Amino acid sequence: MDIRAQISMVFHLDKCIGCHTCSVACKNIWTDRKGAEYMWWNNVETKPGTGYPTKWEDQDIYKGGWEKNGNTVSLKGAGKLKGLKNIFHNPNMPVLDDYYHPWRYKYEDLFTAPEGDDQPIGRAVSMITGEPMEIKAGPNWDDDLGGSPEYARKDTNFKSLSPAEQEAMFQLEKMTMMYLPRICNHCLNPACVASCPSGALYKRGEDGIVLINQERCRAWRMCVTACPYKKTYYNWNNGKSEKCILCYPRLESGQAPACMHSCVGRIRYLGVMLYDADRIEAVASCNEDVLVETHLDIYLDPNDPKVIAEAQRNGIADSTITAAQNSPVYKFVKEWGIALPLHPEYRTIPNLFYVPPMLPGMAQVDSSGVYESSAKSLFPSIDQNRLPMKYLASLFSAGDTDIVRTVYDKLMAVKVHRRDCTVGDLPKDEVKDLMTVAQIDKDTANAIYRLTSLATFEERFVIPPAHREESIEMLEATADFKGETGFGFKERPARGL
Repeated sequence: MDIRAQISMVFHLDKCIGCHTCSVACKNIWTDRKGAEYMWWNNVETKPGTGYPTKWEDQDIYKGGWEKNGNTVSLKGAGKLKGLKNIFHNPNMPVLDDYYHPWRYKYEDLFTAPEGDDQPIGRAVSMITGEPMEIKAGPNWDDDLGGSPEYARKDTNFKSLSPAEQEAMFQLEKMTMMYLPRICNHCLNPACVASCPSGALYKRGEDGIVLINQERCRAWRMCVTACPYKKTYYNWNNGKSEKCILCYPRLESGQAPACMHSCVGRIRYLGVMLYDADRIEAVASCNEDVLVETHLDIYLDPNDPKVIAEAQRNGIADSTITAAQNSPVYKFVKEWGIALPLHPEYRTIPNLFYVPPMLPGMAQVDSSGVYESSAKSLFPSIDQNRLPMKYLASLFSAGDTDIVRTVYDKLMAVKVHRRDCTVGDLPKDEVKDLMTVAQIDKDTANAIYRLTSLATFEERFVIPPAHREESIEMLEATADFKGETGFGFKERPARGL
């Protein structure tokens, strides 16, 4: 058993209001400079939609992530042989138009234009070439279902839905949308790290954050292809790849990442998870029907004495173990089982988890076109959810609708329990039946409600302090991966300060 610590995050999608404050905060700190104009390390997408970059979920186009290969996995579009063949020409990579062409408005023309009969305007000019341009797309071009025929209807996750089910989602009475914030997943089996010919990408041993050594990066851009979430970017100005660093300088000084600190809806929870690194290959290469279950099993109980002893033997500090025991992420993911990984079928074992949204099922149109807005009880059933279960399963459970339904049973049980506590107008049998189906008791329901609705910042943000004895190792520690399969860390000796 090789126990390691991983800083993880949960996004509660019912609380996201799509304000993009997190994206702007990240932009102002990390990518507000030449060469990074088009980069959004944190972005918020509207679903259904094609996302940023366009159709990033379609691995038939981009060849990102891993594919099962017997009892192991191999990279889809990168690796030793594939990388060598495409090292000077990599076709499986998004181009600028797949992101968007960044621009600014030439407002100075409003003040310097000569007197005339026409009203001067601030034309859009390219932030790359400086030439006037026509705006054709942006990082959230399909925000709030904007341009639904062009964007929302081309959502890759519609593959699991029939044409009739897809069309029903765009009927006025049933139209819906949800917001999906995304940053780097800092995966346990990161395809970007395994794909890099220069060994510039590495995963920090003390907290699992995936970083790029800018001195070693040679701009092969295999990491851009390999990352199925398309969260590695190429800086055209300095010729280096860049990505989300989870604001590790802030974490080391006890501060929350900028996206979490600025989040208006307080949807983000950050904490430590302990996992068994010896099981990474088995988890990544398991059968798809048990992918989510096996993924979540890699995270260990931080209160188990055996786990604590093994963690201490592996050099994990007591403060890190204590932080793992109080982790809100562990509660959402393992203890309560209501947060799921995004696209686990990519087999990178991501460490960002999402609580699916319970959208209002206030009105439905059945297959015969009959409009129905009534429900047998105060809260419509799960089957009346506006987002089809198949669609949510495509996002969060590799297509397994039973997993999403189990999460929804628990969320619905919490909702009716709290209504019963505060108003008391629901039939007692109905409340009891829902709690029984969800297999949670009143104390658990109250705990979920507390952490979801009333949690303080200290309850949502639980990480250990940085240790001086680890800080020197942070400077030069570069965890490497063995071969194309990318399993097992190879420690490199750190050079002195």
